[in-house]
Amino acid sequence: MLTATKLIPTFVLAALFGLLPTTGWAAVSGADIYQEVTESTDIYEDEKLQAYIVRLGEEVVTQSEMAGQKFTFTLLDSPDLNAFATRDNYVYVNRGLLNYVSNEAQLVSVLAHEVGHITRNHVRGQEGQAAGAQILSTIAAVLSGSNEVYEAGMAYANSLIKGHGRRNELEADEAGAEYMAKLGYAPSEMISMLSIMKDYESLQKQRARSRGASKLTYHGIFASHPRNDSRLRTVVSKANAFKAEVSRDNGAARYRSLTNGLIWGENFLAKEQKPERFSDMTRRVRLDFPEGWEQDTNNPQALVSASPEDKTAILMMQPIARTAQSPEEYLYNYLKVSQLIDSKTIAPARLKGFTGILPGKDGKPDSRIAVIYYKLNAYLFSGEVKDQSSFAETDKVFLDSINTFRPISSREIQGQKPQTIHYVKATGATTFAGLAKALKLSTTDIEDLRIINGYYPSGEPVAGQWIKIFKR
Repeated sequence: MLTATKLIPTFVLAALFGLLPTTGWAAVSGADIYQEVTESTDIYEDEKLQAYIVRLGEEVVTQSEMAGQKFTFTLLDSPDLNAFATRDNYVYVNRGLLNYVSNEAQLVSVLAHEVGHITRNHVRGQEGQAAGAQILSTIAAVLSGSNEVYEAGMAYANSLIKGHGRRNELEADEAGAEYMAKLGYAPSEMISMLSIMKDYESLQKQRARSRGASKLTYHGIFASHPRNDSRLRTVVSKANAFKAEVSRDNGAARYRSLTNGLIWGENFLAKEQKPERFSDMTRRVRLDFPEGWEQDTNNPQALVSASPEDKTAILMMQPIARTAQSPEEYLYNYLKVSQLIDSKTIAPARLKGFTGILPGKDGKPDSRIAVIYYKLNAYLFSGEVKDQSSFAETDKVFLDSINTFRPISSREIQGQKPQTIHYVKATGATTFAGLAKALKLSTTDIEDLRIINGYYPSGEPVAGQWIKIFKR
């Protein structure tokens, strides 16, 4: 039986604070990272909002030192408050960040900051402690909000920003504020965005302490700045020297129109599930076990599916921590096998995997073993039979089932209808507690309502003000 291993990663990504290291992994291109990111995290399916991000990002680039060069802007369907840049001019924005943005100018400040990381060459020059293979295997976990990566990454991130990180963040701010001013946006909106993010950070720290957790939360944009950062204010003030002839408004109305209906939190969408389909909602993976086979629910460490004929065959799947090794190396090293028969590479759902037949010893039948990588886990499969005479036929069933393994996209997750963002106008009687009661929200939700509207930890909306709410 395969035994579970708790993942305690020894590496982290600078994506936690807005950029990814590249030193020591020249073979990994921006396109490689894009493929890994988009295979692991869906692109948010809103054509108008995607186009909006692209248009604003490209406008920022026109005011930069890299005007005319190709940039790729992508809106990811991740609930986490983050944005980051990678080499080869790729910029990513998480859907979750848009929940906290109040207007177009604030969004532009984020895009301009990330473009600034690229134009100032931070994505190539940032020190990194992870090998390329580890980076690619970890990106998805960062995007999915992996608790383990977040916790392990804190010490690394906090130590790094004390060195070059603080300088890089300020340089990105300086560049971003300049680009904003040249476009006609008020650079002061960068400070407003910082305030929102610091409120979010404070709330998450408070929640962690209340749970007795040691981990801190950490976001990328403006990560190194204290709330009243005099250096940022100086940067913003200097940026006014680049003020455009025609000033733009903050674009709040345009932003409301495009983000009305934006998903809040996890994107769980209902979908009918096959009887033979196993779905792990935590790890967001699924597997179709053979038709008619019975799932053993008594094993908390692994999925065990058995044939209906006196349990003459079983197929087990277990997630354990992966490494930077290839799936083939991992399979040989983890199981410490010396020989596999008919071994080959597999790629269900374009994931990386390897499989083979493990010869039986001491009169025991052969077994099918396989490993498939997804995010930070290696999913180990073992197909076993009681009688060697049935192995050849049953092995085809094992392989067919293993090859159904795939990530669960947000469109496929069986569960509740997602909450979405909507806008309402406050009256003289509107309070956040009253809104929460009417919407049947929790005390925790009231805190979130306050943050997304710029009223954390106290204060009430003003009559006539547009208020952001979330509901089903």
